Amino acid sequence: MNDGSDSESDGAGSDPMFSVLHLVTAEEVFFRQQIDVLERKGVETTVLVVPGQEQIDGDMGETRGVREYLRYLPMVRRELRRGEYDLVHANYGLTAPFAVTQRRLPVVLTLWGSDVVGFDGAVTKACAWRCDAVTVRSREMRELLGRPDAHILPSGVDLDRFRPIDREDARERVGWGRDRQQVLFPYSPAYERKNYPLAERVVEAAADRLGEPVDLHTISDIPHEEVPYYVNAADAVLLTSDHEGSPNTVKEAMACNVPVVSTAVGDVRERLEGVAPSAVGESEAELVEGLARVLDAGERSNGREAVREVSWDRIGDRILDIYRSVTASRSNGRAGDSPPDDD
Repeated sequence: MNDGSDSESDGAGSDPMFSVLHLVTAEEVFFRQQIDVLERKGVETTVLVVPGQEQIDGDMGETRGVREYLRYLPMVRRELRRGEYDLVHANYGLTAPFAVTQRRLPVVLTLWGSDVVGFDGAVTKACAWRCDAVTVRSREMRELLGRPDAHILPSGVDLDRFRPIDREDARERVGWGRDRQQVLFPYSPAYERKNYPLAERVVEAAADRLGEPVDLHTISDIPHEEVPYYVNAADAVLLTSDHEGSPNTVKEAMACNVPVVSTAVGDVRERLEGVAPSAVGESEAELVEGLARVLDAGERSNGREAVREVSWDRIGDRILDIYRSVTASRSNGRAGDSPPDDD
């Protein structure tokens, strides 16, 4: 926990302290960054993770079964009895049932993307209406959820860590060749939802169109502090996901001024509006065309300026605004009713 003494000079330090119980399926990098920024702004945080995190294969708890979630319920109940909290913040839809089974504290539910589709989506939709506030990553997610008052709140990007680095220096650090075009698929090929086979086909076809070889790289199990070097070593970052909320990899590439070529998922089209060179494709042919055009240009993008609006500092301020709204509304005897604030 943080006592608020290192709060940033944004005025948050003068606000009343919030003590928040965070429920989460997995401590993903972006979740830890969210916790870090909230603690810097003076929020006391306690994190409870669903048992079995070590079983996760990249799809947010799909390898965990009923047993682990049944074990989670008494953990949450014990912590709520033991701690003095102002609110419960449920992160990912499968934690929502454990937050809404108590009605004493207001509940904020943050959805990540895949938790608005399939079985996870059914659980999410059954619980979301009982939450005082819901945040989603994109308009697409809000439509899928069917809750028009949901706040659109992308996960943030660390602009200090993800910054432009000389491409040749980055390639030397990661060991990539300098005499060929390099494309980064910033996930493991085994991550099925990211659709690596499509990325392979797109790169192969773009290379044929350009008449020169193009290397396709993937990353997995790389320390997060090393990821900016891989991003900066690339001529383009390629995203071929079937669905997303607000993919951090796109924002991280933008922060490095590295061009992005992506499927039209989540908020990608909105993020890349006005960013060049970059491309969004609705079909495989459009992805090939976009990647070939980006590689042929051979330029860095202007993405960093565009992505400043979703720096973690700004996202942290918006989360605090939601905390203030739901706690004030609950004190007045009603659910949070502030209008959604599209970013």
